[in-house]
Amino acid sequence: MTNRQTGRQGLGQFSGILVPAALSLAVALTSVALPETVWAQSYSFSSVSITGNQRVDNATVLGTAGIKAGESMSAGELNAAYQKLQSSGLFETVELVPQGSTLKINVQEYPTINVIAFEGNKRLKDEALAKIVKSESRRVYNPATVEADAQLIADAYAEGGRVNARVTPKVIRRSNNRVDIAFEIKEGAVTEIQRITFTGNKAFSDRRLRQVLQTKQAGILHQFIQRDTFVADRVNLDRQLLTDFYRSRGYPDVQVNGVSSEMTRDRDGFFMTYNISEGQMFKFGKITTVSEVNGLDVSEYAPLSKIRTGAIYSPNAIDLAVTRMEEKARQEGLNFVRVDPRITRNPRTGTLDIQFALVKGPKIFVERIDIEGNTATLDRVIRREFHTVEGDPYNPREIKRSAERIRALGYFSNADVNTKPGTNPDQVIVDVNVTEQPTGSLTFGASYGASAGFGITAALNERNFLGRGQHLAVSIGTTSDNQSSVISFTEPYLFGRDLAATGKVFYTTTSDDNSDYDTERAGIEPSIEFPVSENARLKLRYNLTSERLSGVDDYDADEDTGSSPILSREEGTRWKSAVGYTYTYDTSENNIDPRYSYLFRFDQEFAGLGGDVQAVTTTALGRAQRKVWNDEVTLRAELEGGGIIAASGDTTILDRFTGNNKIRGFESNGIGPRDTAAPNEDALGGKYFAVARLEAQFPLGLPEEYKLGGAVFLDAGSVWGLDDTDGVENVDDGFHLRSAIGVSVLWDSFIGPLRLNFSKAIVKEDYDEEQNFDLTVSTKF
Repeated sequence: MTNRQTGRQGLGQFSGILVPAALSLAVALTSVALPETVWAQSYSFSSVSITGNQRVDNATVLGTAGIKAGESMSAGELNAAYQKLQSSGLFETVELVPQGSTLKINVQEYPTINVIAFEGNKRLKDEALAKIVKSESRRVYNPATVEADAQLIADAYAEGGRVNARVTPKVIRRSNNRVDIAFEIKEGAVTEIQRITFTGNKAFSDRRLRQVLQTKQAGILHQFIQRDTFVADRVNLDRQLLTDFYRSRGYPDVQVNGVSSEMTRDRDGFFMTYNISEGQMFKFGKITTVSEVNGLDVSEYAPLSKIRTGAIYSPNAIDLAVTRMEEKARQEGLNFVRVDPRITRNPRTGTLDIQFALVKGPKIFVERIDIEGNTATLDRVIRREFHTVEGDPYNPREIKRSAERIRALGYFSNADVNTKPGTNPDQVIVDVNVTEQPTGSLTFGASYGASAGFGITAALNERNFLGRGQHLAVSIGTTSDNQSSVISFTEPYLFGRDLAATGKVFYTTTSDDNSDYDTERAGIEPSIEFPVSENARLKLRYNLTSERLSGVDDYDADEDTGSSPILSREEGTRWKSAVGYTYTYDTSENNIDPRYSYLFRFDQEFAGLGGDVQAVTTTALGRAQRKVWNDEVTLRAELEGGGIIAASGDTTILDRFTGNNKIRGFESNGIGPRDTAAPNEDALGGKYFAVARLEAQFPLGLPEEYKLGGAVFLDAGSVWGLDDTDGVENVDDGFHLRSAIGVSVLWDSFIGPLRLNFSKAIVKEDYDEEQNFDLTVSTKF
């Protein structure tokens, strides 16, 4: 029995008595007219008597019925007046009785709702359900509205995966024409996705395609997996995700023909099957650029396609090429030049020839941009995501990209950007309709690492501070060895440009078990960051820091106790004033082929603008990543290195590089220059470091919904170099290659990302500190 049927049972006692009323009307009409002339006779009432109304006044009753005393009415018009009163929603019953020159109207008003209650609900609280239903206390009761409310409640449970939820409305009469409404709820169990399968897929396995979907299969950990419940609205999103996945990998003709959702016999789960027609895989063939605009030099536009013949087809590559060409045309004042990508298929060779045609588009302008729905976010925060303003030429592709930028802000749960005709044929109006969502968060977290130990963090983040699009962050974290506190504020569009300005105040302390000293840093760091190319950004910063090295025990040769003399003479407090920059090139977001990504980061810091430190520190990181074997295996290679050169004086342990996180398989500060003669064999850090890391991540063959994976890795490198070792014996600061191999278990667990590393050092020095097992996990709650 459906919710609608059960609702009707509960509401049956309040349905209108149309049949009895109609019979009464027929009898009354018959009593004043002959049978053969009943519908032809006219009536004229000198008076109208209304009874039964309490809240609705007589004038409203007459006005609703359309009856005026003294005017003649036919029997058909009298019946129409009855229908108007009955359908007005004001009365439970209506009766019209002509008696001579008087028309008697007897009504019974719908009662007033006294209390709305919810019974049997545990998963959804009363407060949440009260926001869903349309019926309200102290308002007039309406059977249709209550029945619709029952369906709304059932729909809310279905969105949470409880499609078997049943809601029955009960109406309880009270005195003074009042009623109580109770929604009896049987929540039922969560309806899980027990199995997801695919038909028609040849290029990619079921396991790989399941990784694309937002919906997941239920497994032995189904109590902790939040996306294994059946939600009908999620199916369309999953179909689009599958389509985008195939198209970005060279299958432009892919179609997800249908999705079969079959409920199990016990109605506690679903079997889902996606029917896929992959089509043929294509690569890019001949790439050409032509111009249909007089005087346009096509040779300046052809290089902007940046598409290589033989590369796997990707619609993203075409979109980026069109965007680059149209942007160049706009910069040259050619506002109405459009790029039309024309595709020629070559099924025999499996290639697509692309011709980029520069054509003259219609002269249409943006009349205005209307923004609605933003209650907290200022209009200018949304408008700055448009590279088009009122009066500019209309570019559909740019409007689409503006919509994507608005959605990427993360300020809105929904953002629709559409266009409609303007007041003139050559104008359009851009409509932006957004729905706000919370942008602030208070998070608490926990972490564990074999080196760092157990730690807790607390963070307050507001990504849309005061609706201005600014980011305010406050975080406090501590482990057994380290403590840190950071306050930062970012204005992402300084002076209305893509120029992010950040101010940061920080305080950190460290106390490493492998080193006989403590460090303390406090400072400020203002910075600005801006794009320099499609995938590259440049960050400029200034840093003013107070640094302190303490906890160094004085060396006593006679007692053979204390720290290295090198650390003893570096102990103390100093000020550091430095400027620096970071250049980052990252293709992970905009890469044409999603199987590849590249990252390059180059960082330099120049200390010496006052303060006690004069040095230049340089670091660089290069990373290449590729997915192979139907995207199931990820290969990653990294090369990282750095050096510091002191312009005046020697470096200290506060400047030099330590072995922390450089090479897996070794303890924190477990490698690098060391005073082997000191009682504690203190690690001293080095002026230089270089490391290469190779890693392959792969599935373990378990169901994808468990989110378990494996990895193997090889790290090799070294930390070396000191300025001054005079007077200190047995200090080893030479370049000694270290390397380690290992295997990892990766688990995107319900408490956070977890990684277990099992490693073995292959090449090491006798004094190095190994770490054969490492566990890291972090979570937010």
